[in-house]
Amino acid sequence: MSASCAVALRQTPNRTVPCIYELDPCKDSRWNTLVENHPRASVFHSSNWLRVLQAVYGYQPVAFTSCGPGNALTNGLVFCYINSRLTGRRFVSLPFSDHCEPLVDRADELDEMLVRVNERACENKAKYIEIRPVLLTPGTNSGLTKSRTYRSHRLDLQRSTDTLFHNFHKDCVQRKIRRAEREGLKYEVGNSERLLQMFFQLFVKTRRRQRLPPQPLAWFQGLASAFGDDLEIHIASKSDVPLAGIMTLCHKKSITYKYGGSDASLHRVGGMALLLWNTIREAKEKGLHELDLGRSDLANQGLIAFKEHWGAAGSSLSYWTHPQRQEMDASRWQNSVAGRIASHAPEIALRTAGALLYGHIG
Repeated sequence: MSASCAVALRQTPNRTVPCIYELDPCKDSRWNTLVENHPRASVFHSSNWLRVLQAVYGYQPVAFTSCGPGNALTNGLVFCYINSRLTGRRFVSLPFSDHCEPLVDRADELDEMLVRVNERACENKAKYIEIRPVLLTPGTNSGLTKSRTYRSHRLDLQRSTDTLFHNFHKDCVQRKIRRAEREGLKYEVGNSERLLQMFFQLFVKTRRRQRLPPQPLAWFQGLASAFGDDLEIHIASKSDVPLAGIMTLCHKKSITYKYGGSDASLHRVGGMALLLWNTIREAKEKGLHELDLGRSDLANQGLIAFKEHWGAAGSSLSYWTHPQRQEMDASRWQNSVAGRIASHAPEIALRTAGALLYGHIG
């Protein structure tokens, strides 16, 4: 990627369109400053997340901005360039990220950057570009259209612990928390290799049930190494047998529940309920304001209901692409021949498939 000034964008009458610059967000310290100070920046904008995408999958991070070299960044739009021999070339903002808000203040500013990204995509013979905004959406001048819509959920942690618990669904959440406490489940939290291995085994079991290959162990090890104490693995066990595990990422005043896994045969004892409840209480003790529960496919009404039973507020989350394309969602994979094979394949085969495939599908 060139770090020099890009060519000027198309001109409009009586208006000078700014030059758009490119930078490497993993090497340019101005990116970290922007992410730290911008109110809409998330963990997915962080250089830690970008470095793991680059190290594990070979994706090339690049950010676009109207701020020239030597000037502090006041805006930025970050992508990863994916160059796959299997699925083609594309610019995605960002792979494996539930959302990635453009760090710009105006819709026209976003469109100016997207025009340049489109030009860059053409130069690289990319199939498409994709963005995953939360609030600021592209205008008609950008050429982008909606490709898929999800449901996103967030839980406000600024209410009292008692109020939060009172808002939980009585049967689906409160009763399960009390069941877990009666069962005397053991709770552990940290980021050790031992906890990571326990989590990964539970994650593989869950992906098998979902008829999906797991992401490779190297991905989770990379995240643990990059984020340090900002990544935590939460494990619930009974008689030293792991029942459920989740992985969370902290960024400023937000905590993100990014991955989870469980033993379905032991769901009745409430391991996952205990994990989320302890995570909420610990987040409040740290002064965090929000729990991001991530995205859900609209077809997965069970997952949407699960999140809403915790009192999380839902909102629409749309991905935008140019040119227009139909995204391959999880439900189509699960119902395919590959999905049926995944549900019965030996663990080593399932893990190998994940290690081979995920670099091509970000």
